[in-house]
Amino acid sequence: MPRFAARGSDREIEAGIQFTPRFDEHGLISCIVTDAGSGEVLMFAHMNEEALARTIETGEGWFWSRSRKTLWKKGETSGNTLAIEEMRVDCDQDAILLRVRVAGNGTGCHTGARSCFYRRLPVKQAPGPSLALTFV
Repeated sequence: MPRFAARGSDREIEAGIQFTPRFDEHGLISCIVTDAGSGEVLMFAHMNEEALARTIETGEGWFWSRSRKTLWKKGETSGNTLAIEEMRVDCDQDAILLRVRVAGNGTGCHTGARSCFYRRLPVKQAPGPSLALTFV
């Protein structure tokens, strides 16, 4: 039995109430994770069908590791689990937004940083080998 409804017309996908996620050619859907209180972007990850289903069922963040080729629950080893406060899907249903509360010490990144986006990339500069990142 399929976990999610089959994709319909553009109108049904964009204006309907049926959840019909679009996974890419690798069976993945993009997921943005933000802090439910501050709105800060904590991480970007991918979900396969199993990770998306487990996230919906458990209310916790599950993802697919492209490098390890395995399902993983955020915070399973660190204790920094993600309690889902709200899930949203974008207009064409190929990206998921999770608004979460982070348990444990509150870090969202495996490096120990609060967010995976802890470095700033300069703009209005010529790209090249000397382009340097700065820490936020």
